[in-house]
Amino acid sequence: MARVLTESELKVPGRVLIKRRQLLQKVPLCERTILNLEKRGQFPRRFTITSRLVAWDLKEVDAWIAEQQTAARLPGVPQAHPVPRRPSK
Repeated sequence: MARVLTESELKVPGRVLIKRRQLLQKVPLCERTILNLEKRGQFPRRFTITSRLVAWDLKEVDAWIAEQQTAARLPGVPQAHPVPRRPSK
């Protein structure tokens, strides 16, 4: 699921990685929903920093948010990556 940063990726100037807490402040989804979206390729994939720490590329997350905003503004067009809803009981 998580990807490992390569040497060349570590050298990208200006790359900003955000941890889980920062991601959850930026994206108003629960951790489970984010994980499910990642598994389906509908959300930026996390990077493995250490065995206990993962992070996301801020530019990728911002691009995903912009994509969601653009899709929401188009009349009559469903969201690019709809979040599945659980059936109500």
